[in-house]
Amino acid sequence: MEKLMSVCKPSQVSWLALLAVLGCASALPVDVDPVCTAGGHAKYRLAFTGKWSQTAFPKQYPLFRPPAQWSPIIAVTHSSDYHIWRRNEYASTGVREFTEKGEAWTLMKEVESAGEKIQSVYGIFSAPAITSGTGQNSADFEVFARHSLLSFIVRIVPSPDWFVGVDSLNLCEGDQWKEQLSLDLYPWDAGTDSGFTFSSPNFATIPQDTVTEITSSFPSHPANSFYYPRLKHLPPIARVTVTKLKGNHIMSLPKDLSQSNLIPIGNEIESLTNTPLDCEVSTWSPWGLCKGKCGQTGTKHRTRYISLQPANDGVACPNLEDEKECEPDNCV
Repeated sequence: MEKLMSVCKPSQVSWLALLAVLGCASALPVDVDPVCTAGGHAKYRLAFTGKWSQTAFPKQYPLFRPPAQWSPIIAVTHSSDYHIWRRNEYASTGVREFTEKGEAWTLMKEVESAGEKIQSVYGIFSAPAITSGTGQNSADFEVFARHSLLSFIVRIVPSPDWFVGVDSLNLCEGDQWKEQLSLDLYPWDAGTDSGFTFSSPNFATIPQDTVTEITSSFPSHPANSFYYPRLKHLPPIARVTVTKLKGNHIMSLPKDLSQSNLIPIGNEIESLTNTPLDCEVSTWSPWGLCKGKCGQTGTKHRTRYISLQPANDGVACPNLEDEKECEPDNCV
């Protein structure tokens, strides 16, 4: 647990130092992507809103050691030649370390290497960790026509290797920069750990699987923390809004990333979903001994227990005791 907690609260000095090395480095020019012919550059603000509440996701919701929260955001502006992560493809070593442990050094080095070798990355930036499931943060960045795509990844804490993010969001349309984009975010499985629950111990997936979306019915296992068979779709666990800034000013990195970069974003957090959670019970125990007077009908009993309490007007728990008539045992 100490390791998890240290991951959730990385040193502000280390984040600032690494961003100072990587965050402002630009790649060499490449051919302009034909889908974007906008001139100059554009500056944007990425606003991330967590919607991971106990009412929206009541099953096994983590309340402590550690409680529900979000890692820092790792974001990249790039061309179509690069992907920080991609559906149905294998996660890189950097993505694996980040989604399992919250360690971003290898991932940032991978981004830097891609910028140097294939000149596909313009820059990398970050937003601070959020210490609750429903917090908010933001970061400012810039894009150019040859690097008009935005990708990012945020670890779900705690989790085996689950994350939310966006792959290659194009902020350009023809010769125009888009004014604003908003997307609901849903959980993804990096395919590197086989745990079913938020607090599962490390259990490596061998061989490694590809990145897949987690849904209300997949993985189809009752122990899965996101398994809600009554729902057709999971409610969004987070939301991102990217807004074009009017001026040319980009905020400098604050001295205290944990607080200075947090912003209010309307009432998004308050409009949360109440997901019904039905009661779950164990299987019946074996029947007990038949008790009663010899020559008369007796009764025997069996029991079961509640494995998951209902929430948000979910189906109530059924009877936990059962009995039936029988012939008394050991009658003499």
